[in-house]
Amino acid sequence: MLHKTKTTIKSALFILLATFTIACSNDDDAVSEIPSPSEIQTQEDLTSYLQQVLDAKEVAGFAVNLVQNNSVTYSNSFGLKNIEQDGLFANQTVINIASLSKTYVAAATVKAIEQGYFTLNTPINEILPVDVVNLKNPEAIITVKHLVTHTSGIIDDPNTYITTNYFVLPNQDMTTSGANILVNQLGLSITNPVPLEDYLAEYFVEDGELYGEANFINTIPGSTWSYSNVATSLMGYVIESATEIDFANYVKSNIIEPLQMNNTTFNVLEVDFAQTAVPYLDRNTPLPFYGNHGYPEGSVHTTNNDLSNYLLDMVKGINGQSNTLFPNEYYQLLFTEQLEDNITPDFFADNHGIYWYKKNNNWSHGGNSLGVSSHMQIETDGSYGFSIIANMDATFSDNSPKWEEVLQLVTQGIQEYVQNN
Repeated sequence: MLHKTKTTIKSALFILLATFTIACSNDDDAVSEIPSPSEIQTQEDLTSYLQQVLDAKEVAGFAVNLVQNNSVTYSNSFGLKNIEQDGLFANQTVINIASLSKTYVAAATVKAIEQGYFTLNTPINEILPVDVVNLKNPEAIITVKHLVTHTSGIIDDPNTYITTNYFVLPNQDMTTSGANILVNQLGLSITNPVPLEDYLAEYFVEDGELYGEANFINTIPGSTWSYSNVATSLMGYVIESATEIDFANYVKSNIIEPLQMNNTTFNVLEVDFAQTAVPYLDRNTPLPFYGNHGYPEGSVHTTNNDLSNYLLDMVKGINGQSNTLFPNEYYQLLFTEQLEDNITPDFFADNHGIYWYKKNNNWSHGGNSLGVSSHMQIETDGSYGFSIIANMDATFSDNSPKWEEVLQLVTQGIQEYVQNN
């Protein structure tokens, strides 16, 4: 069972691990030593430019993939996975991709729909073993579609979400300043993960320690957008309940193995941390390895090589040229606008697919967790797509604009290369 721990955050405002990274920064004063993305003609030019980005910014390491014409045309890694040991960040380096994991929940949702377990319009209480009730609107009927578009009325309570979801794994070095921040300032426990069912029971079963009105907003499902990690974890459990297969295993069998992503897992206990990028609060502050009990919302660990397989399949799916995971009509379902106009806030997106969001003629999803950041973006016409994964923090308020700047620079460099090729 989870234990509710009081959160103490002193020196920096910790922003909720929300993960809807926007690929631009409005703070011109924060920009310094920006390398020019102009004249990127060749892969060598792109590599040189990306190395300049790494050198100019506070990034330990990152890796980039680019897909064009339904093939991986560029895949490279930069910097260090472990500054203290001078370990290089490679395409084989394992890293947590945070809320980019939600796109795997999206693929699993579509797979379960294809297999006939439910539809987007199925009420989740027809699937779950116990009813989930919005305590601020008890008559609300929450459907699968509401969960996958963040319009269910279920929200993350900032007073409890971090300390009850995230945990430091056992056998970590707890003498570091990074460990002190996670345990003594943020209130994380040192433990192994609890079953997904037990974690969610604390929120949605009446005698749960986290049960209460703070987990909801008073809204008609489908009418109000509110990004929710807890609701995404619940979607993982909906799939688990419908299929009667552990969610991590369901994704492994139906998504990871068909794409030959041999070094990818949702299960933090399967991760080889000797091959994993150390998460960094900043270049001088490594963090201990950690997990989250509500793992569907942000616990995929993967490599740049594996991620290139995933990105390639999503691009080919948009182009109508893949049936690796499911028939093409279901790839189209992933990337179909699901909401009425003006429900998704302008700062976030123009509309929502199934977890993927649409903005400025691309489908995207980002991820930020403690010491790691990620982003994947695909043009709506399927002409190209790219991804970036980094052991760089963007969850503390001082770090968020730094990551946005790095993402903006990488995006500009890739766009310049694509325009010239």
